[in-house]
Amino acid sequence: MDRFSFLNAAHTEFFAQLYDQYLVNPDSVEPSWRSFFQGFDFGMTTYNDENPVQQIVEFASNNTDYSQVSEKLQKEFNVLKLIDGYRTRGHLFTKTNPVRDRRISSPNLDIENFGLSNADLSTVFDAAKVIGVAPCSLQDIITRLQTIYCQHIGIEYMYIRNPGVVKWIQDKLAVNVNQPNFSGDEKKIILEKLNEAVSFENFLHTKYVGQKRFSLEGGETIIPALDALIEKAAEKGVEQFVMGMAHRGRLNVLANIFGKSTQDIFGEFDGKDYDQEYFDGDVKYHLGLTADKKTRTGKNININLAPNPSHLETVGAVIEGITRAKQDKYYADDFSKVLPIAVHGDAAIAGQGILYEIIQMAQLDGYKTGGTIHIVINNQVGFTTNYLDARSSTYCTDVAKVTLSPVLHVNADDAEAVVHAVSFALDYRMEFGRDVFIDLLGYRKYGHNEGDEPRFTQPVLYKIIAKHKNPRDIYAEKLLSDGVIDATYVNALEKEYKSNMEENLEASRKKDLTIITPFMKNEWEGFVQVTDTQMLQKVDTTFDKDGLDSIINTISTLPSDKKFINKITKIVTDRKAGYDNNTIDWGTAEALAYGSLLTEGFDIRISGQDVERGTFSHRHAVVKVEDSEEEVILLDAIENKKGKFGVFNSLLSEYGVLGFDYGYALANPKALTIWEAQFGDFSNGAQIMIDQYISCGEDKWNNQNGIVLLLPHGYEGQGAEHSSARMERYLQLCARQNMYVADCTTPANFFHLLRRQMKTNFRKPLVVFSPKSLLRDPRCVSTVEELAKGSFQETIDDNTVDKKAVKTLVFVTGKFYYDIVAERENNGRTDVAVVRIEQLFPLPVEQLKAIIAQYPNADDYVWAQEEPKNMGAYSFMLMNFDLVKWRLASLKAYAAPASGSYTRAKRRHADAIRMVFDKNLFR
Repeated sequence: MDRFSFLNAAHTEFFAQLYDQYLVNPDSVEPSWRSFFQGFDFGMTTYNDENPVQQIVEFASNNTDYSQVSEKLQKEFNVLKLIDGYRTRGHLFTKTNPVRDRRISSPNLDIENFGLSNADLSTVFDAAKVIGVAPCSLQDIITRLQTIYCQHIGIEYMYIRNPGVVKWIQDKLAVNVNQPNFSGDEKKIILEKLNEAVSFENFLHTKYVGQKRFSLEGGETIIPALDALIEKAAEKGVEQFVMGMAHRGRLNVLANIFGKSTQDIFGEFDGKDYDQEYFDGDVKYHLGLTADKKTRTGKNININLAPNPSHLETVGAVIEGITRAKQDKYYADDFSKVLPIAVHGDAAIAGQGILYEIIQMAQLDGYKTGGTIHIVINNQVGFTTNYLDARSSTYCTDVAKVTLSPVLHVNADDAEAVVHAVSFALDYRMEFGRDVFIDLLGYRKYGHNEGDEPRFTQPVLYKIIAKHKNPRDIYAEKLLSDGVIDATYVNALEKEYKSNMEENLEASRKKDLTIITPFMKNEWEGFVQVTDTQMLQKVDTTFDKDGLDSIINTISTLPSDKKFINKITKIVTDRKAGYDNNTIDWGTAEALAYGSLLTEGFDIRISGQDVERGTFSHRHAVVKVEDSEEEVILLDAIENKKGKFGVFNSLLSEYGVLGFDYGYALANPKALTIWEAQFGDFSNGAQIMIDQYISCGEDKWNNQNGIVLLLPHGYEGQGAEHSSARMERYLQLCARQNMYVADCTTPANFFHLLRRQMKTNFRKPLVVFSPKSLLRDPRCVSTVEELAKGSFQETIDDNTVDKKAVKTLVFVTGKFYYDIVAERENNGRTDVAVVRIEQLFPLPVEQLKAIIAQYPNADDYVWAQEEPKNMGAYSFMLMNFDLVKWRLASLKAYAAPASGSYTRAKRRHADAIRMVFDKNLFR
């Protein structure tokens, strides 16, 4: 291959202009061209070339006669290409794998591949200036490049497109040629933390033989790394840390980084019951912790390890949301004050798609957190799967290239290299506010858990691991040979740590119960945990009419000095007309709810696909100026607004974004945090978040959360994927006062539902099956008085009928109410009453009992739904509504939620309505 072929990728007449640009600002030129022009600078300096631009043009031409270029100048270019080769591909030739030989990469970095030979080793080259040293021999250049790029730290960064960032990295690597340089005291601290990591695992392995703990062994150097990261970050002004990690090594991190009492850990190993009856708990390696600590230099910091399920990488989205909530709440002007740290497994970071979603959030206005430090505990195996079967990419961290984030691959046996890499990562994050990745290449001493047999699937690897020394002993030998410690030092450390563990084990076994401390308890002062009885108690959600008057004037008035399209002008001004006429529609009631909460000091965050306008064009929380697309947020103009309002169109993600917003709500219970699905059934893309966090986070981890899910739901002939929000799935998850589920039919009830979410002294997730066609249905309106003086109605009785004349009492939820009432009017039926159940969970049984008692002559009770029999609320009502014997009016069971044929869907819908009025139909 022509070694100068890269020059032929552009037109030769452009080179002169590019060279002039280089002379003005070298960093403005792409790195390969910059290196090329640097070579010509050397040539011009060394050989007094009088016309470098002309030579560039000739040299780059397809017809160049390279014999006209001096051999020395060609060699300078070859050295530059060698340097570029090390920078670009040096990471492929490192000594980063402690238990395996590296895969062979081709071509390698042999000088012959760059047009050089051994005869050139003693030649002095000006190209050395590129790596920050004076002109020196090729041998010295290679030695320096080998030391920087091919030892125990390999770095990928040359794909970064910002020349300033690339130069910063290169300058950083040049310091001490990318090698650690710690004082004796710093080395002892590293050894002490390594001893804690190793001794902790050894103690548990002997005291709790065969019990799952997901040992850190093989990756213990992450403990001194995290310790150094936190200490150094605090010195740089970081005040809070939010960390997420899976089960491997979690107990070790809890004990040796977060300071969790080993008495509590031993109690969890002993399987003791909890001190709270309503709390079911989780396995010990899923639990979280919040701690306030003081660094060695006296800095006060707050550190948080988020609880997580077994679903790997899910917690990554949650910690980003927690971080952003803390930044918005405490450090809106300086996001660097809160540092998210995500610890991954190698198989998980490569295989779990949520990582891509999280990383795509990293620079988005509504989701960025000022840079996350990602650390991979790379075991080189996923459960039983070899890494070659676990990914197609070269590295497990290749997802980092999505955001052009640098990646450092580090030998986990070299404790100093690991700490050095973490220090680099911290400096990068604090300098640029962007993500950075560390691939900590180690091994897993045992199988997936301590009772597993890894030799079934990796017999050769585990023969090597069985003979391999742990990182503490490797490092202790190094410090001993360097004269930093004496032969008794490590034994003394281990003895002291083990003695402390023995004392805590003895003390733990004197306790009968295990106490679980809620995560981020400091953020939840003043909030209490409640039963379903308390959840059903009425909450004052009234709001002064004068206040509503002021808010409606603001949200229905566009700036007069800006031009908007006619449609948006009409939509906004119609809000005031509807308010004045006591025909408040859904969008207006929603906006008034937000405005009222903002004046009371609550923050509001709305997130999801297309939420600024709303999928169905009802919200228009953000309006655009016609000729400039300037954004105008009318809710921000509310007089006496005390809270902050944020509405963000999300990336096209459900899983990652809902995880983020769950984390946000977890960290700020005084913010109304809403995630809206584009269509309700799209929420199944986030099912893991719903199943593992939202529905049971309080039961597993003692964590309340007030996240609101708005899920558009309703059968209107739009096919299988745009009709059902899968109500049945949420209702199946309901138990033990874990959340609210509502399906409102009036704007006023939705107004009060949103306000209730903030006005209680507790928090529960709220799932709302929100409307589509009702957004503009003239029957679906409310009065000002209903908003100002009303409250949330869990049930709405039928006050349009003579209750004594009613024979058929129908119970229904959501939009189907309007369809049934319309049919009743068409048929002139006065013997049918339709009762709306606006809150499905907790089911308001006492209210329903009182309503039923008002219909003394009813003998036909119906549960009516527009969903098929195997969907909707039918199965939930069957289990929970036994006050009367009732029948079902619905479609029969189907595999898909709705038909793709509008005609067929309309016919089935009509059949379900007819069943309400004729109990013998379709029997």
